[in-house]
Amino acid sequence: MSRTITLVTGASRGIGKAVAKRFAKEGHFVIGTATTEKGAELINDYLHDTGGIGRVLDVRDPAQIEKLFEEIESVYGAVQVLVNNAGITKDGLLMRMKDDDWDSVINTNLSSVYRMSKRAVRGMMKARRGRIINISSVVAQMGNAGQANYASTKAGVEGFSRTLARELGSRQITINCVAPGLIETDMTDEMDERLLNSMLDAVPVGRLGQPEDIAAAVSFLASDEASYITGCVLPVNGGMYM
Repeated sequence: MSRTITLVTGASRGIGKAVAKRFAKEGHFVIGTATTEKGAELINDYLHDTGGIGRVLDVRDPAQIEKLFEEIESVYGAVQVLVNNAGITKDGLLMRMKDDDWDSVINTNLSSVYRMSKRAVRGMMKARRGRIINISSVVAQMGNAGQANYASTKAGVEGFSRTLARELGSRQITINCVAPGLIETDMTDEMDERLLNSMLDAVPVGRLGQPEDIAAAVSFLASDEASYITGCVLPVNGGMYM
């Protein structure tokens, strides 16, 4: 029986790493991407025993995206599950935000989802089956001061996903989002403790989520059990926003 070909962007650490490891454990053939050779090597290391691989990819670069998909398709077969996780933040209040900070976040977090999805659906349409799961954020719904660029990209990803779900549903291709809340990653590790504690006060379950919590939600949306779910935003935020 052939293995499901699964591509996860931003897979060297945090949520992306947890997602890639979850799929590998479930028997998928996983290709994880990172922006640097070092990141790709880290992915190779943790996927080694499962046969998965790490690859360097700048999700802002259409030529690199095309090259990666051509490699995957020629060697392993068409991508059947795509997880768009790669993203950056460049926070700042609107009046102080530089145009480059706006453009960079939009291009990395939103335009890349368009490019990756558009390329992936070629093979999915031919197979008349596929799964795309996009990682959004709780700030897409509730907003967050100092993150006008980031929140805009995540709200855009959700709108894009709903539209694509309508376009591709007849081909049995589902497109969904998972919207994490406060998740314990490098980003939260670097936060001021008082600020983090004040944010945790808004989380009814009273704790940070784990990357594995997000991975479980992504895995479900990629499964056969979720074949009748599309255009959905699944919140995994401990009740931070309801």
